[in-house]
Amino acid sequence: MSGFPLAITGTGMVTGVGLDAPSSCAAIRCAIDNFQETRFMDSGGEWIMGSEVSLEQPWRGKTKLIKMAATAINECLANNKQIVPESTPLLLCLSEHERKGRVIDDDNRFFHDLQDELKLVFHGKSRVIAQGHVSIAVALKHARLLIQELKIKHVLIAATDSLLVAPTLSHYEENERLLTSQNSNGFIPGEAAAALVVEPSYSIQENLLVCHGLGFGVEQAHVDSEEPLRADGLTAAIKESLVDAGCGEGILDFKITDTSGEQYYFKETSLAFSRIDRTKRKEFDFWHPADCIGEIGAVIGLVIVAVLKSACEKAYIKGNHILTHLGNDGGKRSSMIFSWQTLETQ
Repeated sequence: MSGFPLAITGTGMVTGVGLDAPSSCAAIRCAIDNFQETRFMDSGGEWIMGSEVSLEQPWRGKTKLIKMAATAINECLANNKQIVPESTPLLLCLSEHERKGRVIDDDNRFFHDLQDELKLVFHGKSRVIAQGHVSIAVALKHARLLIQELKIKHVLIAATDSLLVAPTLSHYEENERLLTSQNSNGFIPGEAAAALVVEPSYSIQENLLVCHGLGFGVEQAHVDSEEPLRADGLTAAIKESLVDAGCGEGILDFKITDTSGEQYYFKETSLAFSRIDRTKRKEFDFWHPADCIGEIGAVIGLVIVAVLKSACEKAYIKGNHILTHLGNDGGKRSSMIFSWQTLETQ
């Protein structure tokens, strides 16, 4: 990552298949989902399927988002007693402001309410990143700057989101994006929260999941446009991440993405990789955790990283060099290059 790789040293998760990272990752590994009928009905009179997080009380809206985020952050803090919140920036990833049915009307107020829930105050360089799926890559870019320029020891990245909101579901159903009794080409909505601990990799002497490269692009032929899809934006993002990581595509062993059921995104990832792939591979595995937890908006990037870290630690990865990429409905694209570094390879 421009000569400054970042290590992912801690994870926390709250999903429809588990209320912590170990249980969520185990369920995803076993392809277990928790898709059930929600309290919402589609235009055909059938219940919409979804992946809902079951908490101790039936919280809704902003309160539930805060409760889920606090649980994920607390998991990270409990597993690393060296983190000092006052000295640790929190980069909070949220849905895009333009998303229909967004329940958070004031990002700053929401951030302060989350601190109140945690009974903590984070570093003054904390910020909200309301960029949906690509928020994780933007957050890692900010984390790198904070660690490089301010010598910050730890950065917390957290996300919380829910698509199980009536106006949101209505919008996606009207645009034939939602999986319903009337539409088979759509996603199953869900909700979740997750958190990551990020540190400079040079300070740690153990096996590490390291982010080496970041790339960004903009797709003009996004899912809501009528332009022919050539995957220019995602291709550009992947190429930039490879340059940032200082490697070629031949090093990549498999990919893990935010694809959640719509044909558009499966076609895009296929097109983009075919445009950069120059290696004769016998196989190139493709993971997409949304198969188990549904479309969870801004949280999916953090879930991808947490699943990847668990897979590396438990030695069921398909290789040590991994491509991840994500995209927003509005056209923003991001790509990240990760590697699993053991003590022998450091």
